[in-house]
Amino acid sequence: MSSHSSQQRSLLSVLRRSSSIAVLCLFGSITPTQAAFVKPVRSDRDMVVSAHPLATAAGAAMLRQGGNAVDGAVATALALSVVEPFSAGLGGGGFALWHGAESGEVTALDFRERAPAAAGRDMYLNEAGEPQSLLSRNGHLAVGVPGTVAGLHALHQRYGRLPWARVVQPSRIMAAHGFVVSDHLEEEIVDDAARLAQNPAAASVFLPEGEPLLAGDLLRQADLALTLGRIAQDPSDFYQGETATAIAQDMAANGGLITQADLKAYKPIWREPTCGPFRQYRVCSMPPPSSGGVHLLQMLNLIDDTDLVAPGWHHPEGLHFLAEVMKIAYADRAEHLGDPDFVEVPVAALINPAYSASRRQEIDPQLARSAAEVKAADSSTLERYSNYKESSDTTHLTVVDRDRNALSMTFTINGRFGAGVMAAGTGILLNNEMDDFAIAPSTPNLHGLVGGEANSVAPNKTPLSSMTPTIVLEDDQLRMAVGSPGGSTIITTVLQIILNVLLHDMDAAAAVGAPRIHHQWLPETLRIERYGFDQLTLNALEQLNHSLEFRDDWGNANVIVVGPEGDLTGAADPRGEGMAEGGRR
Repeated sequence: MSSHSSQQRSLLSVLRRSSSIAVLCLFGSITPTQAAFVKPVRSDRDMVVSAHPLATAAGAAMLRQGGNAVDGAVATALALSVVEPFSAGLGGGGFALWHGAESGEVTALDFRERAPAAAGRDMYLNEAGEPQSLLSRNGHLAVGVPGTVAGLHALHQRYGRLPWARVVQPSRIMAAHGFVVSDHLEEEIVDDAARLAQNPAAASVFLPEGEPLLAGDLLRQADLALTLGRIAQDPSDFYQGETATAIAQDMAANGGLITQADLKAYKPIWREPTCGPFRQYRVCSMPPPSSGGVHLLQMLNLIDDTDLVAPGWHHPEGLHFLAEVMKIAYADRAEHLGDPDFVEVPVAALINPAYSASRRQEIDPQLARSAAEVKAADSSTLERYSNYKESSDTTHLTVVDRDRNALSMTFTINGRFGAGVMAAGTGILLNNEMDDFAIAPSTPNLHGLVGGEANSVAPNKTPLSSMTPTIVLEDDQLRMAVGSPGGSTIITTVLQIILNVLLHDMDAAAAVGAPRIHHQWLPETLRIERYGFDQLTLNALEQLNHSLEFRDDWGNANVIVVGPEGDLTGAADPRGEGMAEGGRR
């Protein structure tokens, strides 16, 4: 045995004999403190959790007025569009998952942005064929056709109880009367001030008199309030009325591609959710064009019955195993995922437990593999598993109503403040979602993800996403609803929160607050939350050949968990400024 191998086995042996929580406490991790002092919000009636207290309050008000989970979610989402303008809004899109308590159905709605009809495969390449990444990230050419308004209205039409105008009203009032800028919003505006300054409409809102708004200032958005007022009366205004005209005119004046015909043609798509078993649970999440559900289920299948509990929570052996699981999933993502309306996505094969069992054999418990050693499955391999059928910068919100209907929704404008442009006269910040296409082979996007032909740009095509709104059932009853923003880290964040609740028996607050890891195959680094793990664990991971990259915290997840007596516990991520609010019977 080599000295290197002997040292790593010795270190792991020491850690295996220790309680992981005890080791974390010894080395001063903040997580045991969080677990001891941060408590989830509890309710025996209903619950709303979102990334901002004012948005949570808007959703909770709808529930108090007799609304259901969709009414609460729509009000919350529209309020987030006002109070969290750097992450989500009317100019973006997303995905939602609904669970009806009485019917037991789980349905998925795709209201993701789409490429304009004038978009083309090589639109972000120069004459030499070289990718020009800034064009897909900044300015009007980066904007996909927004889907948020159409998606929220489609959800409300199918499932909502309260009048549409009533669920829009809280956001309109917040935009018109204003709200106090928080420290977090100040930081986002200051950090992106130079880019916002290049767009007069955005600068007039966030940089009045040429200076960024600061914490304690009042942010009023008069144009956005007027837009919300028109949408309250007629949601089709966004796609065929005054708002649509303003967006199309702004595009034409600034080199963008979106036309009134693009807006008029936009329709959200109801899709079959991607569902599969994990131990005694049934996990449902978003299908393509989100990669979230496919690879969440793939990773859960790769874990299968592997014992992650006995060694101790966040033991390096368990972290190593999770990192190797993540690599396999993200390698497959880069090769096989795209818009299912344009390419054939081998969903059945990728979520087949037999396929994951075959890939699990590749994982070396004592050594991390390089990206070159972790290959995406070839088409002939996936063909063998294709007959599987399941047995009998972004924001997230979760809502559960008194009847235990649940809505898990993730929506976004992609990068911070989207494309950095606001459609003049509308108050709407526009997304830079075109960057989620693979603008050229092996060219990383804003989040460092690479892709291939399956996710190339095409007219009216939907870019691949990582959004992973998820609902977990046990005995056909709601067990938890969860999701997170975070670009490429979304899928692994949701995975770890699910494992924290279902395997490690954490409450909602501890599960969402626990430190995280992330590996996405490329780049070849294991991302570690700075200060989240003790030094012995970090040393052990390095001994296992992991290249560690320390990052400040990421994600802004939230979760609602149903207890054995039907009570609800909810928590917003301590990394953000969100809030959970629950009513009492």
